Amino acid sequence: MRLLNTTLVAGLLIAATLPAHSATNEDVDNSFYPYSKGVPTHEGVKAGLVIDQSNVEKYKDVIDPAMFEFISQGWTKITVGETTSFDLHPNYVQATRDGLGKVKLGEKSGEIEGFVAGRPFPEEPSMDDPRAGEKLAWNYKYGYNWGDNAAIYPFYWKYKDMNSGKLERTIKFNFHFLNFKHRVNQEPLPEITPNPAGLFRAIYVQALEPFDVKDTQLLIHRYENDLKRDNAWLYLGFQRRVRRLASGQVTDAFLGSDVMIEDFEGYNGRINDMEWTFKGARNILVPFYHHNDLTLSEEHKEKDGYQFVEMGDKGNCFPQITWQLRKVFELENKPKDANHPISKRVHYIDAQTFTIPRTLTYDRKGDLWKSWQIGQAHPDHHLPKNKGTGVAVDDSFTMIDVQAMHCTTGQFKGQVDPSLNPSNKFTVQNLRASGR
Repeated sequence: MRLLNTTLVAGLLIAATLPAHSATNEDVDNSFYPYSKGVPTHEGVKAGLVIDQSNVEKYKDVIDPAMFEFISQGWTKITVGETTSFDLHPNYVQATRDGLGKVKLGEKSGEIEGFVAGRPFPEEPSMDDPRAGEKLAWNYKYGYNWGDNAAIYPFYWKYKDMNSGKLERTIKFNFHFLNFKHRVNQEPLPEITPNPAGLFRAIYVQALEPFDVKDTQLLIHRYENDLKRDNAWLYLGFQRRVRRLASGQVTDAFLGSDVMIEDFEGYNGRINDMEWTFKGARNILVPFYHHNDLTLSEEHKEKDGYQFVEMGDKGNCFPQITWQLRKVFELENKPKDANHPISKRVHYIDAQTFTIPRTLTYDRKGDLWKSWQIGQAHPDHHLPKNKGTGVAVDDSFTMIDVQAMHCTTGQFKGQVDPSLNPSNKFTVQNLRASGR
């Protein structure tokens, strides 16, 4: 009997590594071009509709729970925009086609086999697949978010008291992103060599102002092996020294904001650190828009005429943007570490781009703690250099701590520009050199 049980468990583990069906070119088309035969609809939802406290109940089915509460309390409103296709770069789509039938999960969480580039699992997720959530997490990890490399240059963070609207602090950053592996568009292809450490991706952050944080820098190295912990270093300008961050520090408030390092881009951590559960596909309103069509801020205007997204409504905590009715996958992640400060996150992943425009974070008691919103701008309606890149440009954010009634907002100038991201920028040596 023990032998029979062992064989049965082994069989189930092997079965769980396989897709519900072998992905096809039709699956790729459906994944990357979900609106080719029409966009999602809901009674009364059309471009120009304003959803506010007076009518929000009517549209509850297409609004995530936190945003529904914010609108119900009169904190903000949603202006609906036309649903538009955010086509990713053709090279990324072709890489996905080239990988059909070759990619599968390993026996352990955090293991993947046969992946080269593109979207690992383009097939529609199934509620009957016990590892569907993990596959969605891999699609996000290897997504085309920022392409092969890009920069937010510059990036303004503002800390605000939500009740009074008082602006407490403004920090100006530059953020840089670089993929070492699985590159599909920008030379060198398919990877940057030499790469003896086996890095997949790196993030470099530099604070520019105010004076008390000037030259504070953060460097994150993510390894190709998801079972290997990230390395992260912090250079503190006032101390003029580099120190390695302990793994637990990625869940601390980053420079006193409402944002954890683990929150970057929606989720900035290992797949193996979380339990992933697919909760279903939905059509809801998410912050996707055409930047150049908005009424933009007159503050921080750049020399080239670029203007940032305006903030407004309660506490000036809400980006003044339009929202599109789009297909999303609801994905829950729960930390495996019992000491983690949260009990779970609920991500609403855009089904076309696999960016994460909305995340709701719950505290250890299971109560809503934070609402994380990352606005996605169409690259063809943004800076001229972004046109044709196929990158859904991170363009605005608000992280709202609903328990503390505090928010941190972000205004981006996202640039898909390889010249801003040389590989030597993503080294510990650069932290020291840049901080002198």
